[in-house]
Amino acid sequence: MFRHHLLLAYRNFKRYKSSFFINLIGLTAGLSCTLLIYLWVNDEVQMDGFHDKTVYQVMQNEHITERVNTVDGTPGILAEALAKEVPDVATAVTTSPAYWLAKSKIALNGKPPVNAAGKFAGKDFFKVFSYPLLSGSADKVLAEKNTVVVSEALAMKLFNSLDVIGREVIWTNAEMEAESHALISGVFKNVLRNSSDQFDFLVSLDVLLTAGNATYAKWNNYGPNTFVSLKKDADPNLFNTRIRDFLKEKGVKDYTLFIRPYADSYLYNQFENGVVAGGRIDYIKLFSLIAVFILIIACINFMNLSTAKASRRLKEIGVKKVMGVSRRSLMLQYLSESMMLSLIAMFVSLLIVELALPQFNNMTAKHLSLSFSPGLVFPLLGITIFTGLISGSYPAIYLSGLKPAAALKGKIRLTSGAMWTRQGLVVFQFAVSVILIVAVLIIHKQVEYVQTKNQGYQKDNVLYFETAGKFNGNAGFAVEQIKKIPGVVNASSINREFLGDLSYTTGVFNWEGRDPKEVIKFQRADVSTGLIETLGIQMAAGRSFSEKFTSDTSKIIINEAGIKVMRLRDPVGKIFTLWGEDMQIIGVIKDFHFESMHQQIKPMFIRYKPTGTNRIMVKIASGKVKEALAGLGEFNKTYNPGFPLDYKFLDQDFQAQYVAETRVSLLSGYFAVLAVLISCLGLFGLASFTAERRFKEIGIRKVLGATNLSVVYILSRDFTKPVLIGILIALPIGYVFSRLWLASFAYKIELQLWFFMAAGFMALLISLITVIFQAYKAAGINPVQAIRAD
Repeated sequence: MFRHHLLLAYRNFKRYKSSFFINLIGLTAGLSCTLLIYLWVNDEVQMDGFHDKTVYQVMQNEHITERVNTVDGTPGILAEALAKEVPDVATAVTTSPAYWLAKSKIALNGKPPVNAAGKFAGKDFFKVFSYPLLSGSADKVLAEKNTVVVSEALAMKLFNSLDVIGREVIWTNAEMEAESHALISGVFKNVLRNSSDQFDFLVSLDVLLTAGNATYAKWNNYGPNTFVSLKKDADPNLFNTRIRDFLKEKGVKDYTLFIRPYADSYLYNQFENGVVAGGRIDYIKLFSLIAVFILIIACINFMNLSTAKASRRLKEIGVKKVMGVSRRSLMLQYLSESMMLSLIAMFVSLLIVELALPQFNNMTAKHLSLSFSPGLVFPLLGITIFTGLISGSYPAIYLSGLKPAAALKGKIRLTSGAMWTRQGLVVFQFAVSVILIVAVLIIHKQVEYVQTKNQGYQKDNVLYFETAGKFNGNAGFAVEQIKKIPGVVNASSINREFLGDLSYTTGVFNWEGRDPKEVIKFQRADVSTGLIETLGIQMAAGRSFSEKFTSDTSKIIINEAGIKVMRLRDPVGKIFTLWGEDMQIIGVIKDFHFESMHQQIKPMFIRYKPTGTNRIMVKIASGKVKEALAGLGEFNKTYNPGFPLDYKFLDQDFQAQYVAETRVSLLSGYFAVLAVLISCLGLFGLASFTAERRFKEIGIRKVLGATNLSVVYILSRDFTKPVLIGILIALPIGYVFSRLWLASFAYKIELQLWFFMAAGFMALLISLITVIFQAYKAAGINPVQAIRAD
């Protein structure tokens, strides 16, 4: 029987080629889109999944004024204290955040350094995390202070061998002002791509907690990350209760602790007022929903075309029913047809996905591939079966339910229920398409807004590089020499990344009139003279730092947001006490966006402390970039041989802040176009069949004097109504979704009526072009041939 159904399906596909290819193209497009999204989603949800499920990250809630701010930075000695004092902890470890040593250099004595990403890590790092060691003992590799553990790739790059235990290396990092000789104590397997934490070497945490960085060994200062592995029988909720006020017991007020599963940190990385508020999981949900809807749109095309063309199969249905074929058997036949079409579409989709993956990987910064493992094969089968059942279910029910007498006579009347179902499916198709168009338009406008809005600083033609080698601790000399290079407008230095969370302090400053109960958080940066001018930051009041004033080391500059929370009038000349030292406010800078526009501009102060700077920033004249870069290269070769000039342009960092939004904008644009095209493909098929079914009617109307325009109007009006209804339904839904997405930005566009009108008009125009093209083609027939047709 199954073979018989497949044979019938093949014959029907061969007989009705146009319908077959329309359905095949629609299902193939839908399945290709779904498969690409599935590969991306599967890669995202598997991130960090190889670690033990008992590993948790300890987080801090800062209770600042009337809100709660959640951070992952903790005191550097928290892990050791938790392991000793809380019974539920099996093992605990402290590590540095990824960005602290992300731009490190590591070298052999007398040889040029290579770039490598590192981390400080406690002695139990390899007991908590599931990174396999190739050599060395998990108990000992980080137990000694001057030890380093390297990846197999780094070992091969440095020594061309994995037999490296006991060999000496020199690692440097501008961020931590560190340069150290260390002995290799172990080699770990290269970190997998599905790890959110990527690093090439680990340094003993003791280096971080010694004299120069003793600040991280205090309870009232934090920055490192803390991770715990709980005992098998431990209750995470009860553990949260036990550690909530752990810091208060250590004399630290206004901070509470809690844990979250480490595997959740990648997907759920946004908090609002101390509660998880989403993160990357939102984009996973969004694209999963898009995949389901696009697949359903493709299935709807099959449903509509199959039911619309039921008249072609009336005699077949009637004869079979008279011969005693059951309705169940007929349903199986039609489901077999849809399943066979779904299988063909899946095979074609696999070919398309294989060809599209390189470009898709470029857009998503992934390394996805089609590897036919059980983890992919079973979902593929599931998607194929789902598509076949969904697309074939309604036609099977509808066609198998036709009355035999009416079927044999070739006359069936479309019931109101069937008509409403078909119209409703078209409405659904275009409602989804319009929602996607609205989403694309809003995302594009927001990304355009953040990229063109005045950031409060000049990012064009500004490059920076970290001090290394002879420039370590001698940034002032480098800056003065760089200013002399042709094409360089200005140069200065700063002690950390210019964009991003600059590092902050709270509770160690004071001023006249401050409320002692108010907790305020200030971002901070140490700079040399000329930084404000190099970056084009505007002064709102007072002056910038200058070498003309030797006393500027006791002066401070604060941004407008800081002055606002301080509630100071005429702040220039007032005293700002910082870490027990009185510092005079000499200037107020206008607010600038040192973080992305997801964040409000925070209070910030800048100190003049050139000896503490380790990142040199250079402003180059427009059109002189090539000349200036050549000069910088020669300067570095002369004064810092053996250390390559690894520079980066500031506008690259700016773009990196919105990489997720840019990718979402690009991908959603492709998916929206695909949804509209699939929907219009269905309309094209329906319009084609309608024109075919009303062939004789068109001929009679033309004989009676109907113009081509009136025939086009008659044929297209029935399709315009559901499209308009779909648009009207979609616009308010699109508005709600747009508001929800924009809520994650502190600075955002205003939603305007024309955004939604444009989306609706675009969908309507495309659908009208599709239908009118087919209708106009039908209107141009010879009326005599139409009347003579059977």
